[in-house]
Amino acid sequence: MAPRKRRPPNKKNPSPFEALGLLLAHFRVVAGHTQAELAQVLIISESKLASMEQGRRPLTLTMAQELDRILETKGALEVSVSNLPEVDEAIPTFAAEFIELERQALTYSSYQNQVLPGLLQTEEYMRAVFRNDIPALAEEEIEFRVTARLKRQEILQSKIPPSASFIISEATLMDRIGGEDVWRRQMRHLRECADVPGITIQVLRLGRTTHAGLSGPFVLIETPDHDHLAYAETQRGSLMVHDPDGVSILARKYAMLRAQALDPEDTKGLLDRLLGE
Repeated sequence: MAPRKRRPPNKKNPSPFEALGLLLAHFRVVAGHTQAELAQVLIISESKLASMEQGRRPLTLTMAQELDRILETKGALEVSVSNLPEVDEAIPTFAAEFIELERQALTYSSYQNQVLPGLLQTEEYMRAVFRNDIPALAEEEIEFRVTARLKRQEILQSKIPPSASFIISEATLMDRIGGEDVWRRQMRHLRECADVPGITIQVLRLGRTTHAGLSGPFVLIETPDHDHLAYAETQRGSLMVHDPDGVSILARKYAMLRAQALDPEDTKGLLDRLLGE
């Protein structure tokens, strides 16, 4: 038996998605396909397949099943995807793909109508939000989730941050989640974020007669490969949208919401008035 190759000591262990990508690449080579050939069979771009093999684009369960059929791998990829470990102790598996894509996003567009966007929340506000979960979360679980959310916010302070757009319902500004002091510090933080280059914040006023976001909140992401994806959370899970038609519908909704919301300067003025400044 050939000795197992050891990983160089200065090379980090692959992430779960990178490890799965290496397995996919191995199966492709064994089956005798080039990336171009397999991409043509899958009816996707070669760059998308390359991203999957590099772990930059998570492999979906549906795609894993299709690859198992084409590569005759007897369900190996489906089992691997179904049993991926969680990216972080505080991040559930159903959100793992979104978190991984969020870290690499070139552009990030978020519409929220229940709570303020997670990437713009203060630590106090996060805790208040998580303490409203039903059934109630243990304090340890709340701390796990706060830690994970703070970690996610690092993308806005990265060396090359994404171009980020946020549209938030005025209702999220009116609620005093966590109490008056938490609310005031959160509003001040939101106002500071509105002045950060690369971040655009717009408020959708209450009392409208037309509204493009009645179906609920969602996020749009553009990846380094210029793929356009969408993500939406529900009461009991989440939905990652890869289908171009589905993403296009949400992109059109977002474009309309931007037109319906206050422009960034008027939004800053509204926040200043709420803060009494």
